Amino acid sequence: MLFFCCKDPNQGNEGRLIHEEDGLKIVSVRILLVEDDQVISAFIVKGFKEAGFVVDHASDGEEGLDMAVTGDYDVAIVDLMLPKLDGLSLIAQARQEKPNIPVLILSARRSVDDRVKGLETGSDDYLTKPFSFSELLARVNALMRRATGAPSPTKFIFSDLSLDLLSRDVMRAGKKIELQPKEFSLLEYLMRHAGRVVTKTMIMEHVWDLNFDPQTNIVEVRISKLRDKIDRDYDKKLLHTIRGVGYVLKESD
Repeated sequence: MLFFCCKDPNQGNEGRLIHEEDGLKIVSVRILLVEDDQVISAFIVKGFKEAGFVVDHASDGEEGLDMAVTGDYDVAIVDLMLPKLDGLSLIAQARQEKPNIPVLILSARRSVDDRVKGLETGSDDYLTKPFSFSELLARVNALMRRATGAPSPTKFIFSDLSLDLLSRDVMRAGKKIELQPKEFSLLEYLMRHAGRVVTKTMIMEHVWDLNFDPQTNIVEVRISKLRDKIDRDYDKKLLHTIRGVGYVLKESD
């Protein structure tokens, strides 16, 4: 999840959700989703809300255009084949009012010509269906980084636990922890979402690039091994199971 910190919440944040955290004004990232397929839209909305984003949904092009030009969004995700107004027309018209909003096209059209046309119309990225939510989330985060000029992090620190993407070192309280590649990827994902619950579905998609299979216990097995390595020798436990929901990296209550 991405946040913007600002000294004055009244400057340029109309319509944004703002809360106080550690003395800073935190502005939550707001996404506009324009998608007429109810199954796909429900899947996307659920995924982004679980990741901590604010999502508004429009089910046709005209409604999406109205929301795009009157609302204040950090990213717009737009399907091409929409009722009332097609996605390319929506993007072209929205760009006249909001030229700087990052736009990601989400479409079943897979040809090179379709992707080129979409990008030339003014979108910043193009993702074809079917897709994994983890890839969609990664692309949205990349759009946000480019829009804000924020560099991609190479090191994550949570409590006394640190993970370095360049050296591949994992340390806890100054002691090096040896992890297998999948354990490293799993910990990286948890640290990127520290303090927020991640579901088994999100982990399967991101770490294994697989659709969720309720019969497999691969996530539970890896979580158990990871917990044994990062928590076993320490009084303060960081990796917690939220029964029936997923897992979260947080300091013990």
